[in-house]
Amino acid sequence: MTVWDRPEPPTRPVPLDRERIVAAAIALADEGGLEAVSVRKVAARLDAGPMRLYRYISTKEELFDLMVDEVQAEILPEEQPGDWREALRVLAQRTRQAALRHEWLADLLGGRPTLGPNGLAVTEATLAAFDGLTDVDTVMRAVETVSAYFIGAIRREIANLRAERATGLSKHDWQRAHGPHVTRMLATGRFPALAKAVYDGTDVDAETSFATGLDWVLDAVAAKLTQSSG
Repeated sequence: MTVWDRPEPPTRPVPLDRERIVAAAIALADEGGLEAVSVRKVAARLDAGPMRLYRYISTKEELFDLMVDEVQAEILPEEQPGDWREALRVLAQRTRQAALRHEWLADLLGGRPTLGPNGLAVTEATLAAFDGLTDVDTVMRAVETVSAYFIGAIRREIANLRAERATGLSKHDWQRAHGPHVTRMLATGRFPALAKAVYDGTDVDAETSFATGLDWVLDAVAAKLTQSSG
């Protein structure tokens, strides 16, 4: 590019604020995962100098916290759920939907509680659905139990999606590729319970598996809540 074609640099720095920084970081993570996010790359996406970003964030971990809280806004229910079961179901389903839109979220779920305004609002909406139902310790164990289920299920689903992309094989393609080996191993008779599962089990999609498992966990929590209030 000649000097005649090269555009002049802006006379003022590009506008910068936390909202723009977080949006750029989320866009990078959506495209390439958390490993694609760095202060330098976010600054480049915003056409700003990296040092300017350090006026808004001190570390990459702080940036991740801001990204998670931004996505928590997508998880926050649109209206207060009617009861505890609906509250936990909505929390699980909306978290899964958010993770499918932002796969990197699965890598950040399950750690310390999110303390941003959206994360706190999600927690408040969930706990409020138990108001007056039972003691607070029982409520916390109920929420922890359901959260442990759906976080694990989401991580498994995201891991399978990543494996499909990495290998170029869908779930059924992978099963067909490994079918001869599995058939030989099952024919030895050493794995009768596994053979029954393979030959007699019903194959279900990820959404059905998630919903069924969630119902089972909620049923278990309901039974425990009945005992605690009896």
